[in-house]
Amino acid sequence: MYPGKYASLTPNRAAYVMAGSGQVVTYTDLERGSNQAAHLFRALGLARGDHLAICLENHPAFLQICWGAFRAGLYFTAISYRLQAEEVEYIVNDCEAKVVVTSSYLADTFNGFKSNLVNQPACFMLDGVVDGAQSWEAAIASMPETPIVDESYGQSLLYSSGTTGRPKGVKKPLIDVPWGEKVEVFEAARERYAFDTATVYLSPAPLYHAAPLGFNLNVLRFGGTCIVMEQFDGLQALGLIERFEVTHSQWVPTMFVRMLKLPEQDRKQYDLSSHRFAVHAAAPCPVVVKQAMIDWWGPIIFEYYAGTEGNGSTAISSEEWLTHPGSVGRAAGNCQLHILDDDGHEVAVGEVGGVYFEGGGQFEYLGDSDKTDSSRSSEGWTTLGDVGHVDGEGYLYLTDRKSFMIISGGVNIYPQEAENILISHPAVADVAVFGIPDEEFGEQVKAVVQPMSMADVGPELEAELIAFARSKIAHLKCPKSVDFLAELPRHPTGKLYKRLLKDQYWPARS
Repeated sequence: MYPGKYASLTPNRAAYVMAGSGQVVTYTDLERGSNQAAHLFRALGLARGDHLAICLENHPAFLQICWGAFRAGLYFTAISYRLQAEEVEYIVNDCEAKVVVTSSYLADTFNGFKSNLVNQPACFMLDGVVDGAQSWEAAIASMPETPIVDESYGQSLLYSSGTTGRPKGVKKPLIDVPWGEKVEVFEAARERYAFDTATVYLSPAPLYHAAPLGFNLNVLRFGGTCIVMEQFDGLQALGLIERFEVTHSQWVPTMFVRMLKLPEQDRKQYDLSSHRFAVHAAAPCPVVVKQAMIDWWGPIIFEYYAGTEGNGSTAISSEEWLTHPGSVGRAAGNCQLHILDDDGHEVAVGEVGGVYFEGGGQFEYLGDSDKTDSSRSSEGWTTLGDVGHVDGEGYLYLTDRKSFMIISGGVNIYPQEAENILISHPAVADVAVFGIPDEEFGEQVKAVVQPMSMADVGPELEAELIAFARSKIAHLKCPKSVDFLAELPRHPTGKLYKRLLKDQYWPARS
C-alpha cells in the first residue's frame, strides 16, 4: 500500500522509468526521496491538512514529491506547467499553499508570479535556482531517509475551472484511515484493473491531470512499474508497449485518433500482446474511433466516466460497449445514478436530464459555497453538470456536456476565461467563445467578435486578437480562429444566445 513495503521486498526494482531519458527510479529511490520530502515539509512547519503546490513538467522528481506530501497528510495541488504566470499565481494564492515546488524549466513562469504570492510560501526549484527559490535537491539532502513518525494519508486538491472563468479547487476530505491500512477507493481501483506487482503501466499524459496522477499513484501503491512519457508521441507509445511489455495504459480519445492516423505499417510493426487494459476517459470518444481501437487492440479497451470531484463513476468494458455503443457504462462501486429534470425530479428511463450520483465521494469547491451548493440536489446527490440518459439496463449515455465547456484533446477549456480577456481589447465590443468541431482534438476554440467598428475587420485584427489572448492565458485556452459579426444575438436582458452561434458551426449529428 505504500513504497516502503516494496522498497524492502524488491529494493532495486523500477518504480518508474522516464521514457525519454531512460532514467530509472527504483522503489528504494522513491522511498528515500519521498521520506526526505516528508521530513522537509515537517521541518518547514507543515502539518496534516496544510497545502503544497507543485508546478512541474513530467519531471523525475514529480512522483517522489507527491508521495512525500501524501505520506505527510498534506493536500497537494498539481498545477499545469502550461499555464501563464498569472494563472499559476492565482491557484497558489487561492489554495493557500505553504510550499511551492517548480523547476528551472519554468523559471520564466516563476519569475512572473514569485513577487505576488500573498501567503509567502517557501519556494523550491529543481535543476537550478533563480532569485526567490531555494534548491530542492539541497533542501532534502540533509533530511532523514526514514519515515516521519506521524505518517498519514494526504489528498490531492486539483483545480477544475468553472463556467465563471476562474478555476476552483476541488477539495475532498482527507482519508481518515491509519497509514498503511487498506483504503476502500484504492482497493476498488486495484480490483477493477487487476493492479499488482506485475503491472507495467504506460503513462502518456501530463502528470498534473487528475487521472494520470491518480493512476500512477495507484500503480505504485500496489507495487507495479510506471513508464512515464515526458511528451506524448503515438509511435513512441507503441514502441514502449513492446519494449517494456506494458500491461496497462490510460489515454484520451485524441491520442487514439493520432495513433489511428499513423501509417498502417508503423501501427502494426510492434508486438502489443502484453497489453491487457487500455483505459480511456476525460472526453467523449467518437463511436467510430472506439470501434477502430477495439478492432486494432482487441477487447482490452475500458472506459470510465468520472470527474476530479470523485463523487461517483461509471465503467464499461469492450464487451459491454459493443452491445451498448456510445455508452459510458453503468454506475461503479457503491454509487447509483439518477437523471433529474430542471426541477430536480427523477425522469423516466430513457429520458434526458442532469446526471447525478448518489453514494459517491464527498467534495466541495474551495472558497465557493454557491458553486458547491449548486452541484447538489435536494437529496444530497451530486452532479458534474453533465446531461444524459440511462437505458433499461442502467447504461449511461451522455448527450451533452457542462454548459458550453470545450473539451479539446481531453482537456477541459472554459470559454469565459478567453471571453474575459478579449472583451478588454479596445477593438472588441462583444465576444462569444465556444467549441467547434476538430477532427484531431474533438473540439477547438472559436471566438466570434462584435468589433467596435466593422471597418477594422480583417486578418490583421484576427491575428492581433489571438496574440492578445495568448499573451494573457494558456495558449490551449485561446481561440484558433476569430469570426466577426456586426452584432451578437443578445436578449434585451443581456443574455447571450450562444447556442444560436454555436449551432452554425456544428453539422447535424445522428
